[in-house]
Amino acid sequence: MGLGLGALLLVQGSAIGHHAFSSEFDIDKPILLRGKITRMEWINPHTWLHMNAIMEDGSIQPWMLEGGTPNTLLRAGMTSQIMIPGTEIVVRGYQSKDPDCNPKCRGSGRDVTFADGRSIFMGSSGVGAPRGESPDKK
Repeated sequence: MGLGLGALLLVQGSAIGHHAFSSEFDIDKPILLRGKITRMEWINPHTWLHMNAIMEDGSIQPWMLEGGTPNTLLRAGMTSQIMIPGTEIVVRGYQSKDPDCNPKCRGSGRDVTFADGRSIFMGSSGVGAPRGESPDKK
């Protein structure tokens, strides 16, 4: 009985710390951001890519983009050696359902493309996360 209860609490605790894609992000609001990395957070259960995006009017807008787990991104080739502050990138993803950009706009990153053309999938494969085509092909 004690072992079963412990396993149930463990599963329940990890479910509380994780969320479905659709609870925070809007699949109908794709984003395409160009700018420079300011910071990369390698934390569980999701990584966070921070960047300064250059907007259409030339202004700079800070963004934080949720990615998959650190282990998933590392296996895909995204490492701390390439996610260096100042690196120019293009990120495709989805806007947060929360439109408030204070202190930063938030979104879910789908893929990151580097200046050399290399692209790495950074998205989540969690419940409700979009699969397949990138957001600009919808």
